[in-house]
Amino acid sequence: VEDYLVRVIAKDAGVRGFACWTTNLVNEAAQRHETQATATAVLGQGLIAGVLLGALLKVQQRVAIKFEGNGPIGKLVVEGDSYGRVRGYVQNPDVDLPFKLGEADTAAAIGDLGAMVVIKDLRLKDLYEGVVPLENGDIGRELNFYLNQSEQIPSAVQIGLRLDEQGQVTAAGGLLLQALPPYEIEMVRQLTDRVEEMPPVAELLHSGQTPEDLLAQIFAGIEFEILEKRPLSFQCDCSWERTRHALITLGQEEIEHLLQTEGQAEVDCHYCHNQYHFSADDLQLILLELDE
Repeated sequence: VEDYLVRVIAKDAGVRGFACWTTNLVNEAAQRHETQATATAVLGQGLIAGVLLGALLKVQQRVAIKFEGNGPIGKLVVEGDSYGRVRGYVQNPDVDLPFKLGEADTAAAIGDLGAMVVIKDLRLKDLYEGVVPLENGDIGRELNFYLNQSEQIPSAVQIGLRLDEQGQVTAAGGLLLQALPPYEIEMVRQLTDRVEEMPPVAELLHSGQTPEDLLAQIFAGIEFEILEKRPLSFQCDCSWERTRHALITLGQEEIEHLLQTEGQAEVDCHYCHNQYHFSADDLQLILLELDE
């Protein structure tokens, strides 16, 4: 099954809903970063959060999410956009903790002291930044807390993934419900309660349910309309040219030092692990440009 997101609206209820299947993009990220099982689960859940927050954006807007706790994973950084593209990395991909009740212990990997930071590029003059303290390191709960507290929009989130014995992701996805003004708080509560009370999303997706099925359960007995179904992908916008620009910003001294000590430069992209090679000639050309 290809990765995709479904967006629906229940106009009379004043609620919009999103559900996604992200198994392929999470596996791709895990392969690129060579993550151990717990790190795979943390990165995967972070990418699902990126997909869901990205779905709330308007055209050409972007969002970055950073979790920085006191757990062994260190930093988790994810970026998403309004087109269903996400990328991300964890600081320590080798983290593998004992499973808790058959699940990867992502909360312990992130920790419960620290912050979740959300930065949005809404194509305005200034970036929007929201910060909330970590509650318990559970990514779905943290995202839920952020939306309700920082953005102050009644919301409900479920994020989950299932790993097999080899650490491969067999099911991954999420669900987001959000009130749309003018809404009736009682109706919104009834729906957000359904999200809280439903079985874990990973379990449902693993048993063969689709994102559409998840939304149909939540909106049972309530009229809703499917607005769009969009493809999702792990996609990085790094390139040789962009990396070259980054090298230029290092300045003349640093590049001369690279030439003398290494005779070349190898640059590894944080987000996707693509490697870019710059020969001695490439570096000489950069120096010439800096001289001008």
